[in-house]
Amino acid sequence: MTSNGPGIFTATSAYSLAGVAAMAFVATTGAKILLPKNARWQDSFTFIWLAFDALIHFSFEGSFLYLSTFGRTVNSSVGPFAEMWKEYTRADARWGVSDPTVVSLEILTVLGAAPMCCYIIRQIVKDDPARHYWIIVLSTAELYGGWMTFCPEWLTGSPSLDTSNPLYLWVYLFFMNVIWVVIPVWLMWDSYGHIAGSLRRAQTVPKTKKN
Repeated sequence: MTSNGPGIFTATSAYSLAGVAAMAFVATTGAKILLPKNARWQDSFTFIWLAFDALIHFSFEGSFLYLSTFGRTVNSSVGPFAEMWKEYTRADARWGVSDPTVVSLEILTVLGAAPMCCYIIRQIVKDDPARHYWIIVLSTAELYGGWMTFCPEWLTGSPSLDTSNPLYLWVYLFFMNVIWVVIPVWLMWDSYGHIAGSLRRAQTVPKTKKN
């Protein structure tokens, strides 16, 4: 699919990406304030990612959900968030017409994943090791959401995607989605190491006592 819309980079592109950068800054600042200075870099990174994740889900995706339910659509709406999402619809048209698959996934994301991010952040601050179970649950959900967002589109020949514009292809479609694949996979790997290591150590305790 090719684009006949506006130029590559617009004012809406600028304030949308600036909003993403601002959320990353807030998340980083939160980690510096709430975590001890000697915190593991893995925990600091996880805190920053989850705070950023929650902010994106609640604000950007929450606005999409509002604009796409109860008869509303992004394409028929007005306002700053509507304009931001109209910018994204130039890369993926489904987000402008309340595609039922996309909206269904966003309901789970906004009402499920976002609160879970906040819960895990609280566990990180308290240094509760139970967070690793919930990190795996959340990461699995994020990966499933990404797969179900794009797999149906790929199987039908990607009629809604516009890859002719480098901004749409590499920033909107690739970068802003692949980070929700790469980082959850890393989080699962890190948390698996903690859970598996703890279980193995617990398993060796009775053997040590018998000896």
